[in-house]
Amino acid sequence: MVKPIILCFGLVSCVFAQNAYERHCVECHKELPTSLQRMFMRYLLVYSGEENVKAGMKHYLKYPLKEISVMSDLFIDTYGIKEKTKLSDSEIDEALDIYWDKYKVFNKLK
Repeated sequence: MVKPIILCFGLVSCVFAQNAYERHCVECHKELPTSLQRMFMRYLLVYSGEENVKAGMKHYLKYPLKEISVMSDLFIDTYGIKEKTKLSDSEIDEALDIYWDKYKVFNKLK
C-alpha cells in the first residue's frame, strides 16, 4: 500500500519539478539537429530586443507559417513547420521568460 503512494508522489514530483520551458520546449526540440540556443540567436538576429523576440516567438507559436519562421528554407523543407501550440498565453509567457533568461547575451559579456 505504501509503495503505490510513494510511486505516485515521486511521479507527481518529477512532473512539477520541471519548469514550463523544460516541459514544453526542450522535450520536443531535443529531436532536432539545431539547438534551442541557435534558434534563440536567429530570433535575436531578426527581432533584436527582448520584447520583440518574445512577441515574434509567441506569434509564431500561435500562428506558425513558413513566411514568418526565422529558420532556413532547408530546415523547413526538411523538418516542416511546427504545429500550432496548445499552450495558454500564460504558459507561453512563462516558457519564453525562462528561455530568454537562459540564452540572453545582454549583461553576460565581459
